Amino acid sequence: MFPANPIIVSAVLAVGSFLIFRFLSRTSLLFNLKKWWRLLEDNFHVYQFYKVPQFNEHMQENQLHRKIFTYLNSLPSVEDSDFTNLFSGNKSNDINLVLDSNQTLLDTYLGARVYWFNEKLAGNGANTLVLKIRKKDKRRILRPYIQHVLASFEEIESRKKEVKLHMNTVPEPEKNGRWSSVPFTHPATIDTAVMDSDLKNKVKSDLEAFLKSKQYYNRLGKVWKRSYLLYGPSGTGKSTFVAGMAKFLSYDIYDVDLSKVADDTDLKLLLLQTANKSMIVIEDLDRYLAAQSTTVSLSGVLNFMDGIFSCCGEERVMVFTMNGKDQVDPTVLRPGRIDVHIQFPLCDFSAFKNLANSHLGLKEHKLFPQVEEIFQTGASLSPAEIGEIMISNRSSPTRALKSVITALQTNSDSRVAAGKVGQRLTGSASGRTVVEETGDTGLFCRESVHTVSEFRKLYGLLRRSSRKESIDLDLNEKEKENSRHERRESKVGQRLIGSESGQSVVEKTGDSGLFCSENVHTAREFRKLYGLLMTSNRKESLNMDSSEKKNSRHESL
Repeated sequence: MFPANPIIVSAVLAVGSFLIFRFLSRTSLLFNLKKWWRLLEDNFHVYQFYKVPQFNEHMQENQLHRKIFTYLNSLPSVEDSDFTNLFSGNKSNDINLVLDSNQTLLDTYLGARVYWFNEKLAGNGANTLVLKIRKKDKRRILRPYIQHVLASFEEIESRKKEVKLHMNTVPEPEKNGRWSSVPFTHPATIDTAVMDSDLKNKVKSDLEAFLKSKQYYNRLGKVWKRSYLLYGPSGTGKSTFVAGMAKFLSYDIYDVDLSKVADDTDLKLLLLQTANKSMIVIEDLDRYLAAQSTTVSLSGVLNFMDGIFSCCGEERVMVFTMNGKDQVDPTVLRPGRIDVHIQFPLCDFSAFKNLANSHLGLKEHKLFPQVEEIFQTGASLSPAEIGEIMISNRSSPTRALKSVITALQTNSDSRVAAGKVGQRLTGSASGRTVVEETGDTGLFCRESVHTVSEFRKLYGLLRRSSRKESIDLDLNEKEKENSRHERRESKVGQRLIGSESGQSVVEKTGDSGLFCSENVHTAREFRKLYGLLMTSNRKESLNMDSSEKKNSRHESL
């Protein structure tokens, strides 16, 4: 045989090694070889394990777990895990990688390898992150590594600036926690709110001062929180302003639905699971309190607002909305529970101009004086109603303004009609009906709520009284007749006074007739009543004449 050429042998070995490596790289054999080698290497080292549970023993969310989990999902090695969840981001083309349960992730820091396991507990279904680190590296890198993770989380959050909306509608809260969240993408800001510009600036200044007041609150011995009450009719922009406040503060929103809360204790647990730097919102609190629910008591709401549990966290803003605060218990509104009251009224001309500018791009228009004149008559609509009219007619600003004018005129007419029908007697708190004289024009009725049946009852009372009078014929006839005439005059002309029951009374004013100053009945009904009274008087007179004739015959016999 010929002696082997070293150059040829080397070339054959190189080509063979390349082919073998290329074959192994296309199969799972190389991956498994690496995995087995790491397992073999791990058997020669001693490791320390640290658990980071998602919830503590009080089912309160562990903020460290949330921060570490966010950091791990940002690592490139999350793509190398066996299972990775894909979620869409805030933008249509964004894709977020999220580590799945029971998966391992490798990270390196200062030359040391660090392992993370995402375990899902079988008992309560909560996730737990497990840190695996070599004992020889523990003292050197553990604390610096955790600080590195937290700093990376702050950087990620500052880049994202994502506000989340949390809701207490989670099934089986003992397993899944009490809050579920979604990205909060509401476009509203404080500047876009329909509100006086000076009031907007005051609210901004108050919020900015709160953000810088941690040391001040600590020096006073008070919890670092601030409470706001937004009150006004529906459609005035309270919820939109809440969204603007959250965007201004970059705080997550925790929207508390009291109807989903089991009892006072459950409400406290909800508060314990809210994060710092958050906004806690309860909408339509006045309606819930008026309903007198049996699940969450007034005491539970008061303790939620400023009880001992409210100190379990800091840098929180609480916002409550109401349609009106007149019927709310004063203990709910006292300082300390509510720090700032902000009223959201119906739209006036100034707010209308802001809406016209933002919705239609109009700063001035020839129809503005007509709109202002209608507003001065007392007509009003909510900003939501006017804004919807402008949106529907945004292609033609003139048509939009005319539609607003029509809506305001309709509102003004309905207010006038309602005022005429529903106005009560200003001189009496009991709503009594008074009949007064006007002259020879007969009866004129205005502003009352009594019905024809009440006047019929009055007529029945007069009839029964007249029957009782006709029975006692053995009295002196002249005195009796004079007494009856006086009694009838007083009954026709008497007035309802000294009574809190709201009964109808006729007040005598003279011979020229009667004038009903506060009634909604027609003059025809009063004329009928007056005719019935006169007919009754004639019948009684005939009965009296007949009785006198009978008495005279009896005396002659």
